[in-house]
Amino acid sequence: MCTYRTERVTIRGSGKGASGWFAVTDATVYLDHPLHAPADHTLNVDFLNPGRGPGARVAVELDPASARDLAQAILSTLDGAPPGLGAPLAWDQGPDGAASGPGGVGCRPVGYRFIDALGHAAASRRCSPPA
Repeated sequence: MCTYRTERVTIRGSGKGASGWFAVTDATVYLDHPLHAPADHTLNVDFLNPGRGPGARVAVELDPASARDLAQAILSTLDGAPPGLGAPLAWDQGPDGAASGPGGVGCRPVGYRFIDALGHAAASRRCSPPA
């Protein structure tokens, strides 16, 4: 039985689709029959940017146990981060208003810190200017 319950949230981030990296502005979460995953029902998450058309979408279908494990891992990672690393960050914007990154492809938040295998912050990076 499908619930038809759909949660929508405005987000800031990047996704990688068939045409490369793009800014994601919206996420939709719902429990439904999957199109591809081998399960009767899955938790489906669509990351998208409606302003950039149907190609700016990344879809994920997770079985319920995997969805709960992922949610817990996300919260645990954010809660365990050193102070300041989990704070919202500013994003560089390209000429079309989309987030841009190295070579104008993808996006990294300004002040993004890479964490090495020991959990130490490595060099910061910034989005490069749009070409």
